[in-house]
Amino acid sequence: MPSQLFATKSIADIKEADAQGQQLHRTLSATALTLLGIGGIIGTGIFVLTGTAAANHAGPALALSFIVAGLGSAFAGLCYAEFSAMIPVTGSAYSYSYATLGEGIAWFIGWNLILEYLFAVATVSVGWSGYVLSFLDQFGIHLPYALSHAPFAQGGMGGESFSVVRTGAILNVPAVAIVAALGTICYVGIKQSSAFNSVIVAIKVTVVLLFVFLGVGYMQHANWHPFVPPNAGRSGVFGWSGVLAASGVIFFAYIGFDALSTCAQETKNPQRDMPIGILASLIVCTILYVAVSLVLTGMVSYTKLNVSAPLAVALDAYPALRWMGIPIKLGAIAGMTSVMLVMTIAQARIFLSMAQDGLMPKVFGRVHPKFRTPSTGTVVTATCAAIVGGLFPVGILGELVSIGTLLAFVTVCIGVLVLRYTRPELPRPFRAPWPWFTCLAGAAICLLMMYSLPLSTWIRLAVWTFIGVLVYAFYGYHHSKARTKMAVQPVRPATG
Repeated sequence: MPSQLFATKSIADIKEADAQGQQLHRTLSATALTLLGIGGIIGTGIFVLTGTAAANHAGPALALSFIVAGLGSAFAGLCYAEFSAMIPVTGSAYSYSYATLGEGIAWFIGWNLILEYLFAVATVSVGWSGYVLSFLDQFGIHLPYALSHAPFAQGGMGGESFSVVRTGAILNVPAVAIVAALGTICYVGIKQSSAFNSVIVAIKVTVVLLFVFLGVGYMQHANWHPFVPPNAGRSGVFGWSGVLAASGVIFFAYIGFDALSTCAQETKNPQRDMPIGILASLIVCTILYVAVSLVLTGMVSYTKLNVSAPLAVALDAYPALRWMGIPIKLGAIAGMTSVMLVMTIAQARIFLSMAQDGLMPKVFGRVHPKFRTPSTGTVVTATCAAIVGGLFPVGILGELVSIGTLLAFVTVCIGVLVLRYTRPELPRPFRAPWPWFTCLAGAAICLLMMYSLPLSTWIRLAVWTFIGVLVYAFYGYHHSKARTKMAVQPVRPATG
């Protein structure tokens, strides 16, 4: 087994396998990819996590947290752009790791990408439910508490508590319903999903800009003092450690460009369009995140933002802006809808790639004969996300997504540097500039944000990883196509 864990899959083999399994439609352009990226990035990060991260970790300094997360994302984005142009296949960081660091690391990353995307869809569905409830309340429609909230909650501030308590609710039905609906759209086809996403992106970006431009006039500088609240006596709860902790939590917001790389097989010209889509969406969204966090914490005290609909709270504080409540809530609902759509698309394609390598059951590699979508992966993703989103609150889920995302980004940054020195002759349509600085800085910033996350999040990651080790030991190892190939011929240490 040790030799197999470090066996790499050549880029030529990855491309050949991807071509043989090419059953997906190439319909996405650079513009469509950019919109998918914005669709996957602008959502819960702005409409939900800005409030909880400010209230529990960073205070008004949340804007600095977004800048730190944005820097880490920028470096990682350059590395993703190089990989996605060089290896334009499905699988994202999983496929990149297989080509550079070996099957063991690839499995580890693929397993954590499953954690990332499944819990991302579930997390956003909880935020979506909160805004829908707030929207309906304005019209006098009140859903029963038992059927609109999670039955479990986490005790303590900042994720430090290991306790899970009952809330008295039965199931978050709106969260379950939206995941089921979007799973159906993703099942039907990528072209339909992309068109739906483009409309949603236009709506939510307009609403975000409206909030920023109108909210600026109602900012009170007193709400920014102190800009970095003093530490509350625990690491990660205000102070500079809180700024870093918040950057780790809100990093969840940046997984949209990771999702783009899973759509390489459905892109018309992936070598050119992938880097454009990744970098363009990242730049646009980082600017919007920083602007919203500054306006939000300037309008109301950060102590009032530990809610599932923080922008609505800010608007409700000013009678002259209450008319914006409905547009903002509609924009939030639309924004989070597109995030769930993009994440569902991405997870199904991770399943597809891992199944093609034999590391997941063959059923996950099934492509619908009519719709040309990863049908089984889409159904499993939607079903699991609906169950998790219906049972748990946004705090627990958001931290799990962040640590899985950061782990994938660290691996991609290191992988780019490894491949630059092991296979310098490979054609690279896009090259990350100053690789020693870019790759190491990206990995270092992401590791720092991982370190800042609560211990309870690391323990959950360890449990998930242990389950993954068991799955690999009892299934992936025995069904790996790389293992079958090793039995016939020696594994080449090179990757091309």
